[in-house]
Amino acid sequence: MDGQSEQGTKPRLTKEEKAAEKARKKREKQEKQRRLLFKPTKDGRRVSRLMNFLRVLLYPIHFIIFPFRLHGCTKVGRGAYIYVGNHYSIFDIFFPAHTTWEGIHFLAKDSVFQAPVLGYFARKVGAISAMRDGSDVKTVMESMKVLKQGEKISLYPEGTRNKVSDEEFLPFHAGAALLAVRTRTPIIPVVICNRTKPFRMTHVVIGEPFELSEYYGKKPSQEDYAAMDELIRRHMYDLRTQFRTEQAAKKKKQKDA
Repeated sequence: MDGQSEQGTKPRLTKEEKAAEKARKKREKQEKQRRLLFKPTKDGRRVSRLMNFLRVLLYPIHFIIFPFRLHGCTKVGRGAYIYVGNHYSIFDIFFPAHTTWEGIHFLAKDSVFQAPVLGYFARKVGAISAMRDGSDVKTVMESMKVLKQGEKISLYPEGTRNKVSDEEFLPFHAGAALLAVRTRTPIIPVVICNRTKPFRMTHVVIGEPFELSEYYGKKPSQEDYAAMDELIRRHMYDLRTQFRTEQAAKKKKQKDA
């Protein structure tokens, strides 16, 4: 009896083993939820049904109160891309979402996930928790994982909403260039040309995808990453300048007509 009792008793786990087992189960649960959120269709597209439902549901309300117009590369192809944009308000996340029917993982600050309602929907649409300064290793690893699986990410390298200037971007935090180089993923610059306000048209320019291919297969230094961040910033400034120049030319032509 004693022998049978000893054989039937499971060995007790140490605190470290219990913690490791708990972490493993949590990862498995998160991975299962992610697969359900971004379930591939027959043609391989990673579609988030909830995100598309919310997009259709909220679009009329959003467009009436906060009207906007997309310019440039308004239709983005399948597969992995990194949307990189400047940041004025919480409504900024809607703009990349209107360029594709595939799901997009938005990087959001940790406090968003702690909010009762907003946090619930952030988790349901597959958002990724991020530190403001971009230093969270877990965020980087999770972002790299979804990119390598052919999914899209949207992030705001300023790290917070720009309440200082409508002309200058805030300093960029590390992250976008690192993800692009390590996963060899194209970057799509997104420039919000004017601050979002109720009942005023917001113009958003979506740039053509570009790659940091000269750094692929290398081990970039901090100076290299700074140069890449500056290149991304320059792409965004150039898009805005080009758009404003074209708009000014159109107004002048209409005035002279």
